[in-house]
Amino acid sequence: MLLTPDTLFQYASNAALLGWVLLIVAPRWRVTQRLISSGAWSLGLAVVYTVVILGHYLGGHAGEGGFSSLSAVAALFRDPWALLAGWVHYLCFDLAVGAWASRDAQRRGVPHLLLVPTLLLTFLFGPVGFLLYSVVRRRYATPSTAPAL
Repeated sequence: MLLTPDTLFQYASNAALLGWVLLIVAPRWRVTQRLISSGAWSLGLAVVYTVVILGHYLGGHAGEGGFSSLSAVAALFRDPWALLAGWVHYLCFDLAVGAWASRDAQRRGVPHLLLVPTLLLTFLFGPVGFLLYSVVRRRYATPSTAPAL
């Protein structure tokens, strides 16, 4: 089976969505802890990203676009493989932030019902959810786990 950008988009999007559902619905389930909260799922997306981005830069589109200006970024994302890489980049990092927030919330004793809106916003709007969680977590002290130096 030939993998196209559209096919990989579907696989990566569904994999990330599964991770988000587990973080929101079953954050303390052993499977969620081992796959999502541990960061393993995000690392899997990072592998997909690495393969796609290397394929782009080693392929015929390596000289198109760049990061020096908005128009250069637009030119870069005209290539469907580069656009896919950008999407997987978002999926990977947003899920990594969500997994971190979930671990941090459990450690701090943040009620899960307060965490859910931050996770949903991180899933949908990345930095907005991260910002909201940063506000929420300030209300909960970090438990002392190490002796004072």
